[in-house]
Amino acid sequence: MRRSFSLLAASVVFAMAFILSCEDKDKFTDSRDGKVYKKVKIGKQTWMAENLDFAAEGSKCYGEDAEVVIGYDENGDPITKTLSPAEVQANCDKYSRLYDWETALKACPSGWHLPNDEEWQKLVDIAVGGEIAGTKLKATSGWKDNDGASGNGTDEYGFSALPGGIGSSDGSFNNVGYDGVWWSATENDSNYAYDWDMGFNRSNVRRGYGYKSYLFSVRCVQD
Repeated sequence: MRRSFSLLAASVVFAMAFILSCEDKDKFTDSRDGKVYKKVKIGKQTWMAENLDFAAEGSKCYGEDAEVVIGYDENGDPITKTLSPAEVQANCDKYSRLYDWETALKACPSGWHLPNDEEWQKLVDIAVGGEIAGTKLKATSGWKDNDGASGNGTDEYGFSALPGGIGSSDGSFNNVGYDGVWWSATENDSNYAYDWDMGFNRSNVRRGYGYKSYLFSVRCVQD
């Protein structure tokens, strides 16, 4: 009877260890603040499956300490509003933080780094190229509609891209829910760095560049 109990206990311990091992394959913990992130292997690269949400100096939640653009008047001038603290926090909870480029370069946790252009291109190539890769990389919810047509994707690879919007150099924010822009570690020149973006009404992934002072989302890739 004692031997049967020992075998049962050992089986339970083994099962628990197996479950924990499986969980570790899909998640990791940022030791700096204890936040847990999903991760996903796509091709030979392992990516964060969520936007980075580490509160580094040089990062902000969408709408933090500034106005957000909610539309444009008949003259094309922006219509803005100030978000409540609860609204700002809700944006952070859903889309995570936005970073300027210098901060983005060093914001990833130990063992991870900001992907360069080559690493982004490998991701896009795996998702059948830039013209339809956006649809396959975007999350299945969280994107705004375009005249009734859903901007959501199929999330075929588990990348779960979400549209965190943009923080401009003038301090304002715009396009949350409509555009996701992620920094690349590749520099264009002393003022600009490359980025990769997806839009609610586009199926592609587009490479561009922005002022280093802009605030964009960050995805980290494992070293």
